[in-house]
Amino acid sequence: MRSLKFTNLMLVLGLVFIYLPMVILVIYSFNASRLVTVWGGWSVHWYTGLLDNAQLMGAVGRSLEIAFYTAISSVILGTLAAFVLTRIPRFRGRTLFGGIVTAPLVMPEVITGLSLLLLFVSMSQFIGWPRERGVMTIWIAHTSFCASYVAVVVSARLRELDLSIEEAAMDLGARPWKVFLLITIPMIAPSLAAGGMMSFALSLDDLVLASFVSGPGSTTLPMEVFSAVRLGVKPEINAIASLILLAVSLFTFLAWYFTRRAEKKRMEGLREAMESTTAESINERDVERFTAPPTNS
Repeated sequence: MRSLKFTNLMLVLGLVFIYLPMVILVIYSFNASRLVTVWGGWSVHWYTGLLDNAQLMGAVGRSLEIAFYTAISSVILGTLAAFVLTRIPRFRGRTLFGGIVTAPLVMPEVITGLSLLLLFVSMSQFIGWPRERGVMTIWIAHTSFCASYVAVVVSARLRELDLSIEEAAMDLGARPWKVFLLITIPMIAPSLAAGGMMSFALSLDDLVLASFVSGPGSTTLPMEVFSAVRLGVKPEINAIASLILLAVSLFTFLAWYFTRRAEKKRMEGLREAMESTTAESINERDVERFTAPPTNS
């Protein structure tokens, strides 16, 4: 009992340590005073003023656009890389390919950002592309970083799948690409969704890579917040952070709700299938018993 109470206490303290700063941030986003640390009463002035802050809202829209594109491209590239690593056991250069896929996970972002910056500068000098660093270069940098996370998540899911289902589909005449699209993809859909959400969050939160590969007019939200915080936290920063927390919370709740409903429907379908199978087997036994010829004693 004593250990259970200590565990509950540690859990509560951990949750308070994580979420209390967020609660304070949301409360101070309604502060009427321009001084963040001085309470001046309740007000929604800073939320209505966000629409007039074109620079901050432009950074928000740019970050969301880059994060959306990064999530899509990372899921595609990460899934293909995971499929190669799990379904092709032996090929020349497999160890090197696996190291390249997982290298961004352990490599410092400063090294990755500097390498990509030198790459873009060299490409601009030799082939003339990219002419300037902006949304495209940030998207490429984020994709090269986030695809590794997707590859790890999808690889773990692919190793758990039962290959007999895919083999049965191919035995019935389905081509490999059709098996991949109609059977493999639906079975790994949860891992694809998890990888996509992780890529979206990592791209939206990234500061180091974007600082290296961005150019004039391509400032993202983390860069805008970082440059503003160095001069002091502004109330607009608290407001936009609160809105992001609200959006993330709503999206997480909806994802949990629909996932739970789909899992519930799946379990009900399995239960109905098992009940129908049991009923059919019972009927078959009854028919065999009544139709069987009598035995002579």
